Amino acid sequence: MSQDLFLDRPRIVCLTGHRHIPPAHALRLPALLDAKMRELIAQGTEEFRAGGAMGFDMLAALKVLELRESVPHLRLRLCLPCRDQTRGWDEYSRRAYQYILDRADAVSYVADSYTSTCMLERDRRLVEGSDVCLAYCTQNRGGTFYTCTYALKRDVPLINLADELPK
Repeated sequence: MSQDLFLDRPRIVCLTGHRHIPPAHALRLPALLDAKMRELIAQGTEEFRAGGAMGFDMLAALKVLELRESVPHLRLRLCLPCRDQTRGWDEYSRRAYQYILDRADAVSYVADSYTSTCMLERDRRLVEGSDVCLAYCTQNRGGTFYTCTYALKRDVPLINLADELPK
């Protein structure tokens, strides 16, 4: 990114990505994510929004918490689909989720319990009010693709980290 995306006010970046990250990408994605987040912070980002899903969402939320140690004004806002999102998750994933939840600066829920529309509503809420969408999208289907498409329809610039990783 050669030009600053942000001009005159603190900005918000929403995060979206797949639950499953192939091993070849899993090795490179954390460093790439770190570099892009630092670049966005240098350009004025003060808030990152994450959706709380396993995979990229959790990786990105943990990265925000790590960066917040050296950038204390940085905020993590969780936009979650439902309070019972972790139902059916393994113990390790539930603990990681709780760790993130306990340290987030703000948390909102679309619904108290799962509904057929809560995931898509969460995706829309992530994008609405965001200035940039930072994504890891390798497929032209599913929730991540929907969120990226929704961001573009709302004229929210999209940075897809998958474009910078080997195919």
